[in-house]
Amino acid sequence: MQKFTQHTGTAALLLRGNVDTDQIISKEHLKSIKRTGYGPALFSDWRYLENGQENPAFELNNPAYKNATILISGNNFGCGSSREHAVWAIVQYGFRVVIAPRVSSGGATIPAFADIFRNNSTKNGLLLIELSEADVTAISSLIQKDAATKVTIDLPTQKITLADKSFSFEIDSALKQKFLEGLDDIGNSEKYVDQISAFEQKHSAQIYS
Repeated sequence: MQKFTQHTGTAALLLRGNVDTDQIISKEHLKSIKRTGYGPALFSDWRYLENGQENPAFELNNPAYKNATILISGNNFGCGSSREHAVWAIVQYGFRVVIAPRVSSGGATIPAFADIFRNNSTKNGLLLIELSEADVTAISSLIQKDAATKVTIDLPTQKITLADKSFSFEIDSALKQKFLEGLDDIGNSEKYVDQISAFEQKHSAQIYS
């Protein structure tokens, strides 16, 4: 998995709540046994017309968002099924970060991201940033004024900066370290290979006897 320390790019706005994994990548694109080639299928039902041409009404087809590497969405992004293909499609399209708000409604808090989608993202190097609704609105307003605005995500300081404004975000310290080192779950385990080997040499006879 690619290391993440600081990233600067433009952002695309997809300000829809409850975007589920079937909308991110629909089931007809799940037949391949490979983990590559899913970028063109991202949001295919929204992105393309029946004749295969791009749908000009779909947000990400806005020419101003071409080459955007940061996606700003609504709350509860990635709900629905557990398909990891949704994360693969987002990453292979070119996004490195997804920003979404947590929303309070009727005394309850709706998270920015669904749990399974969040877990899949951490395994594939897609950084998810949860902000308050007010912060996402403020950032979105700046992008709407000028889609060419550069957005910098600095993971060590946990800051988002754009147009001379700064926003702080929270992230679990262990997860932050995995991104900084570029380690997925397997890579993180391999850091302790010597300790694991020593444990196995000491205990394997007891375990398998």
